[in-house]
Amino acid sequence: MQVASDTTGTETAEGIRTVRLRLPARAEYIALARLALTGLAEARAFEPDTIADLKLALTEAVSNSVRHAYGADGNGSVDVRYELRGDRVTIEVVDDGEGFDPDEAPAFEGDQLSEGGLGIAIIRTIADELEISSRPGERGSRLRFVKNL
Repeated sequence: MQVASDTTGTETAEGIRTVRLRLPARAEYIALARLALTGLAEARAFEPDTIADLKLALTEAVSNSVRHAYGADGNGSVDVRYELRGDRVTIEVVDDGEGFDPDEAPAFEGDQLSEGGLGIAIIRTIADELEISSRPGERGSRLRFVKNL
């Protein structure tokens, strides 16, 4: 099994760095997505708090695909695309699994917040821009967030 069957890294004349990963939709590969972000952050002197926030947002986004997109068998992949520009970093996470309602509020079990929905709330707090393309009953989800540097 290839960990990154579609890994590319490019830099344009404008100084835009782009990295793409295709990971198996399994929890043990989430760390690889984080490591790629760390490597990209070393290309520019990110503030430690910014790196920590981005790692948290990325972990939540990839975890959602791993946990929810393909069900218990985890048969699928998650594509992660990183784009580093002079003034911002953009991260996009795409899967071909079950869609979801991105506007659904987090659920409560009694007076406790359940696990579902909290990850997107965390990403919304960290990101300067957030786009989610997904619908219940349709295949595939795309989550894209931007952090200004």
